[in-house]
Amino acid sequence: MQNTVQSMQCPKIRAVFVALAAMLVAGCGPTAAINLFSPSDHYTREAGKAYGSDPRQRLDLYRPREAADDAPVVVFFYGRGWREAERGAFEFVASALTDAGIVVVIPDYRAHPQVSFPAFVEDGARAVQWTAENVPGVADGRRELFLMGHSAGAHIAALLALDERYLGALAQPPPVAGFIGLSGPYDFLPLDPGYMEEVFPEETRDLSQPIDFVSAQAPPTLLIHGTDDERVLPEHSRRLARKLRDHDVPVTLKMYQDSGHARVVAALAPPLQFIDDTLPDCIEFIEAHRAAASGD
Repeated sequence: MQNTVQSMQCPKIRAVFVALAAMLVAGCGPTAAINLFSPSDHYTREAGKAYGSDPRQRLDLYRPREAADDAPVVVFFYGRGWREAERGAFEFVASALTDAGIVVVIPDYRAHPQVSFPAFVEDGARAVQWTAENVPGVADGRRELFLMGHSAGAHIAALLALDERYLGALAQPPPVAGFIGLSGPYDFLPLDPGYMEEVFPEETRDLSQPIDFVSAQAPPTLLIHGTDDERVLPEHSRRLARKLRDHDVPVTLKMYQDSGHARVVAALAPPLQFIDDTLPDCIEFIEAHRAAASGD
């Protein structure tokens, strides 16, 4: 990995990796390329764990090889427009977070056109329930649980964090120490004509906006957005941050200058961490709210 990191000093190679990252997140490129250059010897992976009966209701659990007994847990939801994608394409996220001593869960979930809202959020709740039942310490709060997502995945994680009906429906809802949203859509009605009208049917559409469920009970929040994001406009994160502050919820808003939609999450990949501060900002937030939860 040292040679790979050193090679990042070459502007041409840096540009190639940034392009690959954008292709990865857009779902049209060689996802193996980013994962290939992300080290995997520091964690173990338990793949294909079922949290439901549907083939899409599967998740991967990543544990640092030297994880502390009270290591925090992140459940990460990928995006791609509420369309079907593959959790394995985002192993680079687990590589980065486990290197910081964090246990990571990355679920697949049913998506359009198989299902519409709110099925994919309900799948998210089931994945959180599996995590609470299978990772000791999550259910009772001995391990801090953080919900994290990018793009459509940030929307799913936000609803799980803000709308109490999802996790509240679980037999024993685990406490949520924080929510991390990367380039997320939180306030997008009315819909433009197109497939989004199928993803969010009219009969449930009014319940689909995370911003509508902000309350004083919301968990501490980190919102990261690129100022050049044209797919999900930065104002989504700004508006959600304002509403959270109006309810006295601790919120940190990070706006990355000249950064776009894909770059924010791609910067988590070990060979791409030079392009944005996503990883250090996430680690700082997690550590700060672990300390707050323990009273340190």
